[in-house]
Amino acid sequence: MGFTAIEKVLGLKSRDAAHRQGARAGTLLYPEPDMVMIHDGLVGEAKSELDRAGISELHDPEKVMMVSDHDVLYGSARAAERGALNRKAAKTWKIRNFYDAGQGGHGHIFPMEEGLVLPGMFYFDNDTHATNAGAVGAFGMRVGNEISRVLGTGTTWVTVPESVRLHLRGRLPHGVLARDIGFFMGREIMAGRINFDLDYRVLEFAGDLDALGLGDRAALCSTATEMRAAGVYVPPSEKILAYCTAHAKRPFQAVFPDSDARYESEATIDLAGLQPQVVTPGNVANSVDIGQATGTAIDHAFIGSCGSGMYEDLLTAASFLKGRKVAPGLRLFIVPGSEKSTKRIVQDGLLQVFLDAGAIMLPAGCGPCNDAVVGPLAAGEVSLSTATNNNKGRFGPTNAQLFLGSPATVAASAVAGCITDPRGASADSSLLDRKETCYV
Repeated sequence: MGFTAIEKVLGLKSRDAAHRQGARAGTLLYPEPDMVMIHDGLVGEAKSELDRAGISELHDPEKVMMVSDHDVLYGSARAAERGALNRKAAKTWKIRNFYDAGQGGHGHIFPMEEGLVLPGMFYFDNDTHATNAGAVGAFGMRVGNEISRVLGTGTTWVTVPESVRLHLRGRLPHGVLARDIGFFMGREIMAGRINFDLDYRVLEFAGDLDALGLGDRAALCSTATEMRAAGVYVPPSEKILAYCTAHAKRPFQAVFPDSDARYESEATIDLAGLQPQVVTPGNVANSVDIGQATGTAIDHAFIGSCGSGMYEDLLTAASFLKGRKVAPGLRLFIVPGSEKSTKRIVQDGLLQVFLDAGAIMLPAGCGPCNDAVVGPLAAGEVSLSTATNNNKGRFGPTNAQLFLGSPATVAASAVAGCITDPRGASADSSLLDRKETCYV
């Protein structure tokens, strides 16, 4: 019997040579990561823990990437102090790969764009959305506070997760995006129509994937993360491999599952029949076909996050905003996922589209998705966004109503002032056509 993609990746990285061909689900091992990522919000706690243990030097600072993406705009003295502490820690720990505010962007986006996260790689991360690495066929594993152990010793123990496989068949209809696939999948799992338990599993995609670009693949990783998946794997297409090869900062070897690999469960989604989805407040799996939410008035909109912050997503949003205005009384925040995308929207004219529409531009990073440290709601307001989740209180008041949608749905709705089906909204086709060459 063959191995799944994650069984191969963790086997190859195991300190035990006996696992080199692959490690079965349930195996306990100590993998050697290609990289260790820590985000701004946990640096202080990790450093305090290492200091208490008498560890002043990291196991391998050359492997460590420190990213400032959650608090890019310092909205309080506390945030500014944390930023200063992070810069001091990076210097003390001799971390060369330190991407401070304004220097990289979202840690789950720009490393893929820049060839720092590559097919077949494995890395540890303190943050849940390390699962985004699956967009290029890599595996990022969240270890939370255990990141201090990894920084100090180089690894920690891992139990190889089970894998489930979701087959995608056909092509997405006009106005339906990859983010809608995830929302639909979430509701089908919660309803029991897809027999998946994603808790500490790897969601592996298969089927008709070649038409999906890098931004689409990042979007596929989002909902599963919120349903407690340990990882997501999207087998890299020839276009993805070509992009990674052109931008790679190190050698890499893509890993693919064996044809006879064993999966805990499998299911299929017919893309041709999919409608735009809207996630109703409270849980990322509360999605409905858009017709059930159309007309709901909104006060706040946000396009960005690691689920929908790629350049492809910005192009989609711009196509619905070009020549139009954000509805009166509504505020729309646009947050690029990377500094590279920020520069591109200036060069390609998208920034002017957003500004002319009346959108509010924020710097590359998490934006409001980081518990609304910027762009919060007032009590009782309604938001439609591409945030990673819509848990109660995520954008401030617990009585605010948080809906989720794709970048197309959010942009079209921001113009209308209420939740709107993007299939009935006019979009600039010349901008949408650029998506084919977003990542080449």
